[in-house]
Amino acid sequence: MAATALPVTDRFMEVLERLSEKSIEDYYNPYQQFEWPDELHQDRLWMTPELLTPYGTPLFDQLDEPTLHRLSKWESINFYSLNVHGIRELLIEVVGRIHTPGFEIPSDFFHHFIGEENEHMWFFAEFCRRYGGKIYGSAAMRSADSVWEPEVENFLVFARVLFFEELVDHYNSRMARDTTLCDTIRGVNRIHHQDESRHIAFGRELVSLLYTRMCEVVGPEQLAEVEAYLKRYVVFSVNSLYNPHVYRDAGIADPLAFRSALIADERRRAHERKAIRKPLAFFLKTGIFADDTLPTV
Repeated sequence: MAATALPVTDRFMEVLERLSEKSIEDYYNPYQQFEWPDELHQDRLWMTPELLTPYGTPLFDQLDEPTLHRLSKWESINFYSLNVHGIRELLIEVVGRIHTPGFEIPSDFFHHFIGEENEHMWFFAEFCRRYGGKIYGSAAMRSADSVWEPEVENFLVFARVLFFEELVDHYNSRMARDTTLCDTIRGVNRIHHQDESRHIAFGRELVSLLYTRMCEVVGPEQLAEVEAYLKRYVVFSVNSLYNPHVYRDAGIADPLAFRSALIADERRRAHERKAIRKPLAFFLKTGIFADDTLPTV
């Protein structure tokens, strides 16, 4: 995974210093931060309605109130489970690069990043185990057919990390503001949003530099392959929110058909685009994406 040095800018150094100081100032002990009630109310929503996967389709309107409450519970558990799996994978990748050639400059911030993400993984897992009795499994996206150069692999790792964080933060920021949700749910999302705002700011700067470095060593054909792969990852990540095990646990008949109908429903595209609006705009602005067309599968 070794690579040439980053084309570091004064802006990048300023951002690193500011975010590192902010990480120290905002540090909290997650094991003391939360008060976990014995149970959460089953007769109220656990997730903001417009974040639920059937929202905006006729299937949402057909759900009675008890089913909607159950669905919100299990979609909440699925969302936090995806965080657990996503954080574990990003930690593996970042730990594998800290204090290695090409990453000398950002390694000090990596220490803050790794510590905070480890704590996020703990409180998301704690929520799932306490209130769902389980952590949903996850499927990995099929690896790219290409064997990437180190510069390409490094870029893709942090581009995926950035997209994952921005997608999650859309949900976190919305639920943190939703006063209809219980204090525990709002608190978990608020704390995560607070930390992720720093990680996203760092990620955008790092991904921009890694993209510049990558463009120096690969040609247009491989850049197109990288774009296609990253777009498939975007769609894969969005589709992971549609979990048939969630629909089964919510008591929905034929959960696989329910999932297929939602993914095929064009009315869902506007809600999905809203969730990925910020990272998509970043990828377009930096030239990583030539357009905003995404694959259908």
